[in-house]
Amino acid sequence: MQFHHGSRAHLSPHDLGRFSGSTLFHKLARAVCAADCLPRKELYESWEVARRVRRRFKGGRVVDLACGHALTAWIMLILDGDSPSALALDRELPKNLPRLHAALAASWPAVAPRVVVRQCDLADEPLSEHDVVVATHACGALTDRVLERALSARARVAVLPCCHDARASDQAGLGGWLSSGLAIDVARANRLSRAGYRIYTQTIPETITPQNRLLLGQPLP
Repeated sequence: MQFHHGSRAHLSPHDLGRFSGSTLFHKLARAVCAADCLPRKELYESWEVARRVRRRFKGGRVVDLACGHALTAWIMLILDGDSPSALALDRELPKNLPRLHAALAASWPAVAPRVVVRQCDLADEPLSEHDVVVATHACGALTDRVLERALSARARVAVLPCCHDARASDQAGLGGWLSSGLAIDVARANRLSRAGYRIYTQTIPETITPQNRLLLGQPLP
């Protein structure tokens, strides 16, 4: 049976044999399998987003907004030891999040104290220009809120949008030429550019998710 990276099936100890290699990703995947609670899709999404972000943005506090299981925050710290900490926020946290974090802490005990997770609104935490703000599939207009928060602090930002809502998000008048989702993301990129950001547009593999456009922004000096 084919092992689809975009599947929502949970990774479990039965999948450990698929990740027997010595790479960092395989070590991460084994920890996720041991937790027996994370959809396969989330592992691959978080990994592909975090490693692309880290190629551009080094150091800084990581702020993972609409964090879900906060796996992206963990991977960002694992990939870059120069980041002092990660703060992961969501209005509603998964009930099995402690199980995943315990499994990750067993493999990376030095990282565990540096990851703080809070259940709260995205606007409750002050941001600074030294932060790296990430959001992996913040649903609909939630991505726009993440960008607004990052822009207000002049922080570096990376978003992987999903569930585009043409009624709630700006299409910048491009809906007649482009699909609504693409028009919204182009408008988001232009918003960053107009605010004095250098933008980077990338994609993660479509085999993980068809909503695979990754937008990164860095304030210009």
